[in-house]
Amino acid sequence: MSFTYIDAIQQAQLDLLRERKEVFLYGQDIGNFGGAFKATKGFIEEFPDRVLDAPISEDAMAGMAIGAAISGMRPIVEMQFADFSSIAFNQIVNQAGTHFYRTGIPVPITMRMPCGGTPGSGPFHSQMVETLYAHYPGIVVVTPATVADAYHLLKASVLLDDPVVFCEHKFLYRWLKSKSLDYDGLPLGAARITRPGKHATVVTYSAMVHEAVRAANRLAEEGWEIEVVDLRSVKPLDMDTVIASVARTGRLLALGEAFPWGGVTAEVVSRVVAEGFHLLDAPPMRLNAKDTPIPYHPDLWAVHRPTPESIVQKLRELLNL
Repeated sequence: MSFTYIDAIQQAQLDLLRERKEVFLYGQDIGNFGGAFKATKGFIEEFPDRVLDAPISEDAMAGMAIGAAISGMRPIVEMQFADFSSIAFNQIVNQAGTHFYRTGIPVPITMRMPCGGTPGSGPFHSQMVETLYAHYPGIVVVTPATVADAYHLLKASVLLDDPVVFCEHKFLYRWLKSKSLDYDGLPLGAARITRPGKHATVVTYSAMVHEAVRAANRLAEEGWEIEVVDLRSVKPLDMDTVIASVARTGRLLALGEAFPWGGVTAEVVSRVVAEGFHLLDAPPMRLNAKDTPIPYHPDLWAVHRPTPESIVQKLRELLNL
């Protein structure tokens, strides 16, 4: 038996519904239809009163969930696509994100946001939104890259008393598989060394972890050992693990699928320079998607985001400095 990334998300939600009476699911077409990606398929049969179809209004969805959370519930809200969450931006950052600061009452909501590109999805269904939400205090932003993390970090997110933006990458949904949901015990907020190395560090998250590992494997054939750090969450950001990795390798490439202006890669580079400049043997580098709207055509999309080939090229530049 094997589990896919979407299987893990399904199982985490099902287990939470069974274990916690205050958990309910809310989203567009998540009931009888089972959700846009079938993350809630069949749930309504067991939980007809706790798997609720929402109107086509992300603003209303977030507002209702915030009110329910303030009242003691733990809603999981499914945005059909992370891009659409911009309609609920005010509710998430100005209401959920500030509520505990203003009142002392927590808002334990989890916003499931299917993010990232797939071939043919285009500019309205492919964006990475983690930077937007990580900018605001009070919001936890989780970016799982493995099947086990998709399960365990979703459960951990729902049990937090903070609002969580859970960025699950659509490209991983059905091709990423694991034989089990076994967990290595890393808590939410701790990064993982996915691949050890000694010549350069790649710090990344979400689907780019797998692209970084592919690139590192290619460079290993040339004798280079590249360390890959999976952040797992970008807010909180585990700089201790990042700095320790840079101390071992002396070189840094910050890698992300998001647009290049600002963002997680910029934050990682700036903090490594500020906190660990003495550890660097070369100027740190960044690699992101192109600074254009995300193209529809699969061939254009394939070169819009970082690929193993472009990561290898960037790492060669870094290693030769």
